[in-house]
Amino acid sequence: MPEKGLFLQNVVAVIWDFDKTLSPNYMQKPLFDAYDIDEDIFWSEVNALPDYYKRAGISVQKDTCYLGHLLSYVRAGRMPGLTNARLRELGAGIDFFAGIPELFGALRASIALPRYEEHDIRLEHYVVSTGLVEMIHGSRIADYLDGIYGSEFIEEPAAPGYDRAVPPKHGLVSQIAGFLDNTTKTRALFEINKGVNKEAGISVNDFIPEDERRVPFKNMIYIADGPSDIPSFSVVKKFGGQTCAVYAPDVEREFRQALSLQENGRVAFCAPADYREGTHTYRWLNNQVLRIADRMIVERKATLMGKVGRGPTHAPEDVAAPK
Repeated sequence: MPEKGLFLQNVVAVIWDFDKTLSPNYMQKPLFDAYDIDEDIFWSEVNALPDYYKRAGISVQKDTCYLGHLLSYVRAGRMPGLTNARLRELGAGIDFFAGIPELFGALRASIALPRYEEHDIRLEHYVVSTGLVEMIHGSRIADYLDGIYGSEFIEEPAAPGYDRAVPPKHGLVSQIAGFLDNTTKTRALFEINKGVNKEAGISVNDFIPEDERRVPFKNMIYIADGPSDIPSFSVVKKFGGQTCAVYAPDVEREFRQALSLQENGRVAFCAPADYREGTHTYRWLNNQVLRIADRMIVERKATLMGKVGRGPTHAPEDVAAPK
């Protein structure tokens, strides 16, 4: 466990879902396009997998069974030559909503002011997604991110009795290395909260008092698109952070979905996924970042004054009254 005072708690963390939040499409679209795979057919197959496997007495996770189905396409020769490096290349073809990635830099610039720099207050961006980490690494937003949490593949699995000193060979993706589903996304939030991603000696299961964690939840802003993000919305909102449900500006169904989340108290705010400067969404996000940064300064000053032992002063009776 870290000793008291390990973290300065000087970070505003903006945490993003990916599909339908930053991008109007599922991030795998460039992958399907490259291999001439019908995207609608693939996802309809994925949606039918839980019932398909249930008939064999097997339960599969609805959020992440698409990963195994991708590997089935690779084994069947439908995606020849698919490696992690290829996934990263294809990530360059991911489309984003208007204003992305410019918003990432703009929010950072908003606290690059002397009053915030004096207190070393900084902003970090994270993506927490059920999607593919390698494709996000290859996308146009990668350089703006301080961390990516998602799903990954192994190319060459370790055989029984493998030589631990020899690094794995590269090849086609063949096993799932790790994944997030819509519930375990909250684990990523706690890793950011506790600083697991920045301090090697800390694990997500370590006990750290809330007021000593690297990024308190009240210093987080979580942006996502739908009901599948309710567990993450709930965690951030419960502990005082800000939450926003976004929707494609021209899709009525998504608007009603986001509005319902706000009306039911699941999120603090709902807004169109239009992140251009001057839009309602841009202004709300910028305002929340500044509010959190300003509160940090107030709390720091209050903590400082609470620890200062005042020097002796003249008692009122020792001070001559003015003539």
